[in-house]
Amino acid sequence: MTRTITKALLVGASLLGYANIASAQDVTLTIESWRNDDLAIWKDKFIPAFEAKNPGIKVVFQPMAPTEYNAALNAKLESGSAGDLITCRPFDASLELFKKGYLADLTKNAGMENFSDVAKAAWTTDDGSQTFCVPMASVIHGFIYNKDAFDELKIEVPKTQAEFFAALDKIKADGTYVPMAMGTKDLWEAATMGYQNIGPNYWKGEEGRLALIKGEQKLTDADWVKPFEELAKWKDYLGDGFEAQTYPDSQNMFTLGRAAIYPAGSWEISGFNTQAQFKMGAFPPPVEKAGDTCYISDHTDIGIGLNAKSAHAAEAAKFLEWVASPEFADLYANALPGFFSLNKTAVKMADPLAQEFVSWRETCKPTIRSTYQILSRGTPNLENETWVESANVINGTSTPAAAAEKLQKGLDSWHKPAK
Repeated sequence: MTRTITKALLVGASLLGYANIASAQDVTLTIESWRNDDLAIWKDKFIPAFEAKNPGIKVVFQPMAPTEYNAALNAKLESGSAGDLITCRPFDASLELFKKGYLADLTKNAGMENFSDVAKAAWTTDDGSQTFCVPMASVIHGFIYNKDAFDELKIEVPKTQAEFFAALDKIKADGTYVPMAMGTKDLWEAATMGYQNIGPNYWKGEEGRLALIKGEQKLTDADWVKPFEELAKWKDYLGDGFEAQTYPDSQNMFTLGRAAIYPAGSWEISGFNTQAQFKMGAFPPPVEKAGDTCYISDHTDIGIGLNAKSAHAAEAAKFLEWVASPEFADLYANALPGFFSLNKTAVKMADPLAQEFVSWRETCKPTIRSTYQILSRGTPNLENETWVESANVINGTSTPAAAAEKLQKGLDSWHKPAK
């Protein structure tokens, strides 16, 4: 009897030892990200879906404040303390990390064939030879509006600029709602949801953006000044004290039903769905006149790469292959409506507002934000300077012509277009 008990104890101890060894061999991957709003979704949806198919690999999503991300990530990479997986901003910021050797080359990784060259462009070297992040999603700019307010005031969705300003005038004259919810205190709002939202209709999307990079166009040309001229008119429709209004203030103003229109990025959809107690719709940036070609900022926004110094490169590659799969594309696009998959496999989205935004791809020509590729590599940084000048124009402290001249002068000081 004693022998049997002893044998059972030894077998039990042996099994426990094996279990402990197996547990000790589990690999934990850490993801660095600026998307702190997505923490719950990663914990509750994405990570469990991956871990269920990949026993032995655990994943931790470790986001930080968006405004702190670039500096904090650089410091972590320099010190060797960064996570295994790096959420990638588009174009120049991530390209610089790759050039410094912080991001691994993913060109031949499994799953990369699921993305077009256009989808990969935001994370590919200038010569097109190496790709260093898996594309995850793009975001689209336009305007979200309060359908109840439009119905109440009998306003049709505007298609031209004349109709847009007529709608703003009608909302303002009625007095029930602030016509548009946007402030200038945080600066980036004025450029991202203002200048980069309406601008492509003037500079003709990719045609103008690429001409600017090549030096064939300048920011002082009419097609680049006109968006500032339109922004200058927005001042009368933003409500009292918009100069001191922050980005969260603007979000609250709209979702509480105090404003009728919100100059938007599609990333707002998920949050607005949970906060707004009214029906919402969306429309693309109105064109100058009926029949004009419309252009939208369909901006490649977020990807994910591999820390070149990761101690778990093989496991991280498995995770990246999964991120490149149609399964993840479907999960991501529906868990975060307004972040549109860049995967070649079509994703059916359930959210009606997300469907509205993405439907514009069928009728409008897509482009990306004009400042993101090549033109913000030097000092002064064109992206950040565009924030300042967009806010100044709306505030009325600078004229459209003066703003454009300042931006072009800064760009000329370091950007020498290749001949």
